[in-house]
Amino acid sequence: MIDLKNKVIMISGANRGIGYATAKLLKEKGCILSLAARNPDEIKVVGDNVLKCIWDAKDKKLSKNWVSETISHFDKIDGLVMNAGVELGGDLEGDSEEEFDEMFEVNFKGPLRLVRETLPELRKTGAGRIINVVSLAGKRPRNPKILGYSASKFAAMSLTNAIRISGWDDGVRATSVCPGMVRTRMTDEITVPDGEFKMEPEAIAETISYALTLPNSAAVAEILVNSRLESMF
Repeated sequence: MIDLKNKVIMISGANRGIGYATAKLLKEKGCILSLAARNPDEIKVVGDNVLKCIWDAKDKKLSKNWVSETISHFDKIDGLVMNAGVELGGDLEGDSEEEFDEMFEVNFKGPLRLVRETLPELRKTGAGRIINVVSLAGKRPRNPKILGYSASKFAAMSLTNAIRISGWDDGVRATSVCPGMVRTRMTDEITVPDGEFKMEPEAIAETISYALTLPNSAAVAEILVNSRLESMF
């Protein structure tokens, strides 16, 4: 297993939810962190080995800027956790495509731009890691009212697989972590039925940490983490 101490890890959406829980956990494990959010002042994890940067998935310039800042401060990048995302529905029978465009921009195209900037640095390490926090919605569309969200996450799954193929010979490994219902701001207004529950963000943070530690010889394409009983998951 890979020792995470002194590994330089970038995390998007590090100001709350899964991103915050992951940043907090990886700091405890001795990682050097480059944390980003649209408003870096909201990032609560601090320390000598913590860099706070601005990153907005819709701003085409910011991916390059974030990577450049990280290299300038820490000289390398060992891993990237792509956590930032948005859920705006995207009803099959709706009359608008704007929310579809927004979700594809944030959930797929923003991460794509970030990967294009980080991949050359990850190749240099011989054991670069990319963790793409996707969703079980990227494995099965359960609700036609969130077709747009599900479709954007299917695209995100394709991104992870493309990274795996492209980076394989240089030791880059990519894993999609696909959570079910997690207790975050995104799910605050969702009431779960009796007998079901929401996972805590810390459970997904531990899953991400585990994926980062796997050696090159143990490649895991996806990890599905559910909070309810389903026949397939």
